[in-house]
Amino acid sequence: MNELTYLQGIVLGVLQGLTEFLPVSSSGHLALVQRLMDLDPDTNAMIVFDLAVHLGTLVAVTAVFFSQVRRFASGLAGDVTSKPRRRPAALHIALLGVVACVPTGIIGVGLKDTLEAAFDKPQWIAAGLLFTGSLLWITGKLPRTRRGWRRMGWWRAIIVGTGQGIAITPGVSRSGTTISLALMLGMKRKWAGEFSFLMAFPAICGAAALKAKDVLESGTDQLSTLINGPLIVGTLVATVTGYVALRLLLVAVHRAKLHYFCYYCWALAVVVFFTLR
Repeated sequence: MNELTYLQGIVLGVLQGLTEFLPVSSSGHLALVQRLMDLDPDTNAMIVFDLAVHLGTLVAVTAVFFSQVRRFASGLAGDVTSKPRRRPAALHIALLGVVACVPTGIIGVGLKDTLEAAFDKPQWIAAGLLFTGSLLWITGKLPRTRRGWRRMGWWRAIIVGTGQGIAITPGVSRSGTTISLALMLGMKRKWAGEFSFLMAFPAICGAAALKAKDVLESGTDQLSTLINGPLIVGTLVATVTGYVALRLLLVAVHRAKLHYFCYYCWALAVVVFFTLR
């Protein structure tokens, strides 16, 4: 099936918006639902749809963190032009984000084809969900820490960035992996959540760029016909549900409730492993 219906656009948009931010793996859910709907992810229609909903979730991240991003940009501009005695906070955070995105980019580009080959293998999706659930479960056992930005360090940023790169694997949640690793490395819960979504900007932009590259390589002759009602509705739904999901996730992180999502990941992994081949 190559052409999306409105119902399929809405369902996929809801899934993208919710699972992009909730720690349950958007890639795993989309792969499973596309399989159940008999949709081919390699068709032009699905590639353009994936690009559109990724842009929708990027809008959601921007909306949630708009005030923080504005303050950060303003502080960064001042930090770059000033000559303080030690590295200012905004500049330090920006450098940590850049360092974290290096392993993400290396893994994302170098192992993209290998990791995405697992999309056609439900057992790998189940394994990814088990891995995600295990990381989330561990966060419920961690003591509260007060490690802030300045005590994070470059090697911690590299580890979290590596986790984000591994999350290309279907079933492995980007948000769940990065937040869990940051908490395990001793970061304060508030900063763990915010750092995860600081990295989400370039990660989602990178995913969108790869989708755009696929669209251009497949030819743009029929692009106007692919931008249709189901795509527009799906993108809007992904934006709205993504905004709500991100708000919920931040509350869960701040209240130390992130580990509750592990039971859902484990349950879905069992269902996938025993029902899909």
